[in-house]
Amino acid sequence: MIIGISVLLGFLFLKVYLPMYTNHGESVSVPDLSGYTFDEGVDILDRAGLQYEVSLDSGFNTDLKTFAILKQIPEPNAQVKSGKTVYLTLNARNAPMLKMPNLVNTQLKNVQEILANMGLERGDIRYVPDIGINVVLEQKYRGVNVPEGFEIPKGAKIDLVVGDGMGNQILAVPDLKGMDEVDAEFLILGSSLRVGNKYYLDTDSVGAGKVLRQNPEATRQVKTGELIDLWIAKDNL
Repeated sequence: MIIGISVLLGFLFLKVYLPMYTNHGESVSVPDLSGYTFDEGVDILDRAGLQYEVSLDSGFNTDLKTFAILKQIPEPNAQVKSGKTVYLTLNARNAPMLKMPNLVNTQLKNVQEILANMGLERGDIRYVPDIGINVVLEQKYRGVNVPEGFEIPKGAKIDLVVGDGMGNQILAVPDLKGMDEVDAEFLILGSSLRVGNKYYLDTDSVGAGKVLRQNPEATRQVKTGELIDLWIAKDNL
């Protein structure tokens, strides 16, 4: 009889009491709360039969409202027992302050990655005459130049003043015809101009590597940073 009673009690404990205590077989799918306000998220969790707790940590997203839900644990669609606690990370009221990086003299193509890694956004780009093509000359926040280390809020838009590769100075194009290719390039760069396209032509009139023609022509007045295209005798060997 003792053995029989023990078996019966064990059966009742495993099949009746324990399932009731642990809500065995009762699970719910965790809803996706991303972007909802705190009040909306709590209402959704209540209807799903889940508890909540706000994490001490917070984040910041300029596109979301204050106290919107940024992150949740467990993640959306996870299967959990009814009554499970979902931990919420909320969008902070104020943006955290960041130190402005130095973008001056940086190529524009690299700026986007630098700003994104810092939690900043690229704003307007204004091109001005300067020999440095696509090189950042000034960095501005709300119309004011901001130096490296200046504190700005996360998510701020940084406007840029960028060189267009053309200076304001007017100068005459040097005569490159008949020069060796390497010497012509040095003279172009030394004249604050830039080497443009190079075209190689078959010819018997001059030696290989000599400049046959140029555009713009010699003595023409151009701005600093102008491109000079070259036509060069091809080496047929």
